[in-house]
Amino acid sequence: MRMRKKPNVGPRMEACDPVWIREPAALKGSWRSLMPGAKELRVEVGCGKGKFTVETAAAEPDVLIIAIERVREALVMAMEKAMAAELKNVYFVSMDVAQIEEFFAPGEIDLLYINFCDPWPRSKNAKRRLTYHTFLEKYKLVIRPGGQIHFKTDNAKLFAWSLEEFKACGLEVRSVTDDLHANGPVGIMTGYEEKFYALGTPIHRCEILMPVQV
Repeated sequence: MRMRKKPNVGPRMEACDPVWIREPAALKGSWRSLMPGAKELRVEVGCGKGKFTVETAAAEPDVLIIAIERVREALVMAMEKAMAAELKNVYFVSMDVAQIEEFFAPGEIDLLYINFCDPWPRSKNAKRRLTYHTFLEKYKLVIRPGGQIHFKTDNAKLFAWSLEEFKACGLEVRSVTDDLHANGPVGIMTGYEEKFYALGTPIHRCEILMPVQV
């Protein structure tokens, strides 16, 4: 769903300066300087309005979370949530994930979240899917050996296709489920996920393990 443009986004974003990283490339290789004692560095791709981001950051205050969102109207709402919660372990950037290796150093990320990305259902648009092999090769560069990707979607076809793509890229896939919340809510949900759950739509999830170099 495309968000309606709002005329006051600029001033609202300026008010969120403490959590807004305007020049992410300058932090390549030194993201942990934002929180030197962080147990892990996690990145969320497409955080939307920030429900999952903020609740995860609040639940794990010893983890540093960098949330990526290209839509300014959604980004500002996510940042405002973090500001209201007075969180010190989450920051936000507006960037193209296709350029992720330009913003993060090799092996810098411990865990990457991909939650409910655009399925791009037409075959001719497959290369735009965030689980397409060209994206996966970029993730393999910036996620440490033994690090993980956590992938969730409501789209059964995208999920099945992605599982094959993960395996073709030599990635270990585990904890696969086609109905994550079958026995009740599991973990922190995104805003979209709550709506899907209320409608009875199955949520697909898996964990992808990065190769360990020997």
